[in-house]
Amino acid sequence: MNKALKNPALYVLFILPCLILFAMFFLYPIVSSIRYSLTSWNGVSSDPKFIGFDNFVKALTEKRFWTAVRNNGYFILFSCGIQVPLIVFFSLLIAHVKKLKGLYKTAVFLPSIMSTAVIGILWGFIYEPNIGLLNNILKVFGIEPLYWLSDEKYAMLSILITNAWQWTGFYIVMVLAAIISIPRELDEAAAIDGATAVQRAFSITLPLIKPIISVVIMLSIAGAMKAADIVIVMTKGGPAGSTDVMATYMIKYAITNFKYGYGNSISVLIFVFTLILTALYQLLIARRSERIEY
Repeated sequence: MNKALKNPALYVLFILPCLILFAMFFLYPIVSSIRYSLTSWNGVSSDPKFIGFDNFVKALTEKRFWTAVRNNGYFILFSCGIQVPLIVFFSLLIAHVKKLKGLYKTAVFLPSIMSTAVIGILWGFIYEPNIGLLNNILKVFGIEPLYWLSDEKYAMLSILITNAWQWTGFYIVMVLAAIISIPRELDEAAAIDGATAVQRAFSITLPLIKPIISVVIMLSIAGAMKAADIVIVMTKGGPAGSTDVMATYMIKYAITNFKYGYGNSISVLIFVFTLILTALYQLLIARRSERIEY
């Protein structure tokens, strides 16, 4: 048995299936996208025309593309600046609940297991100008109905709120798991010393869960860069392309307009932008969140 374990070929044999799957479903699609991004191709013809970096030049000089990039930026800012603090706040509240904690955890996690199509349709009814719940509430205070999904001023914000509502519960469960794993003796010792609940949260709990908060932020950034389904369901990128993100912009050209070469160049740019953002976050911020042991 020991001789077999010392044989390098045995280790290669074990990891070979994973390497094959990795090459098939990750490396090959990336290489294929890069190849077709350098061509003018309609997705049907068997002879894509090589045009070099023309697709990338067109994308980087296209106003609608930069509108889509800006909207992805809104997703990131909303996730990191508003959603993450709320996740931490509600996680701290639920962690200190004495009764029905399981019910609260299930309630906040439920939206994240629902289909995005269902979420989009549900919130579409909430945002409906005439009979929607939100406008009916505003009517009580004498505010005129707002066209949440068809007005450029409110459409993007409406999508951001819906997306946050869907995924906040998923991240709350992650942060809750980190909070629950903290030894209770630390909190009890601080309470005996006279520390209030707020002081214990800021001085003990938050520093100890900093690594999981870092993970949540990184996942939020990655999720924001690939956001597409909620936009497609709720506004299809409208009105007038004001809610398009890079993924929906790519879909419109690649599928609707049969410009697969240009669509592949957008997918490559999404990959590059995501890689740069996550790498910068890891280098500048995540490394400071050292592993906590207790």
